[in-house]
Amino acid sequence: MSERPPTLVIVGRPNVGKSTLFNRVIGKRVAVVEDEPGVTRDRLYSEFTHRGRLLRLVDTGGIVFGDEDEILAQIRVQADVALAEADVVVFLTDAAEGIHPADWDIAERLRGFQCPVLVVPTKADNALRVGEASEFHALGFPEVLPVSGLHGSGIEALLDRVCELVPTVRPGDEVDEVRLAIVGRPNVGKSSMLNALCGEERVIVSDIAGTTRDAVDTVVAWKGKPVRLIDTAGIRRRGKIQGSVEYYMVHRALEAMRRAHCVVLVVDATEPMTDGDKRVAKECHDMGKPLVVAIN
Repeated sequence: MSERPPTLVIVGRPNVGKSTLFNRVIGKRVAVVEDEPGVTRDRLYSEFTHRGRLLRLVDTGGIVFGDEDEILAQIRVQADVALAEADVVVFLTDAAEGIHPADWDIAERLRGFQCPVLVVPTKADNALRVGEASEFHALGFPEVLPVSGLHGSGIEALLDRVCELVPTVRPGDEVDEVRLAIVGRPNVGKSSMLNALCGEERVIVSDIAGTTRDAVDTVVAWKGKPVRLIDTAGIRRRGKIQGSVEYYMVHRALEAMRRAHCVVLVVDATEPMTDGDKRVAKECHDMGKPLVVAIN
């Protein structure tokens, strides 16, 4: 497999705008964005180019210390795994709120990292906030680069600085891959299956239905060839969808099916085939995608 692109990992406390920045850099709405904290849970990967350079961007869930909630604890694990792969860390803070106590906790976690850490106050939507962003130097990192994820200001300067810090990988270095979407209704074991295929805890697994919110991409090597596994949120019947977050969860799952070369429909061996299983299979058939049924 070809050399992986330099990896840029976004971290920060909940609801500072990590997914908004991720979508702005990628140039499309990949990550679900909502005012509700904790919408992003797993780490999301996407590749993009900046000034002819190929880079990989990783979005992570909001990091909260001192709370032993199962999901929050696993979000911290997912963020740690992403940080282990980082060539540059983008430590996102909120220019509108100033330094938050949780920012100090994250700063302490990042201190001593071998890779560069850029403190990026987002929501710096006017000259006053840009000027006040200098207070974030108090977190102890030398570079503070204010941006507005919503309006796009400061993004070019941020990415220019990233390109100065990482090795060169240009578009065309990547190789063809097989894209495999893992789909099904909620809580049938899609994320457990992806982790088993990866040989690591790549996505959060919980008995709580709806733990997976986004379509999560993971590239693995199989017999020397890259395979992109796409874990998806459980697809519910339209009448069961509640609120905008769940709407986008289902939308992402359907988009994952459209960009996949093949779809794996995961069903629960302990239950009879349901109308929901058949509905997902029909969606796949209507898209003209090859389908494998995995009885979990």
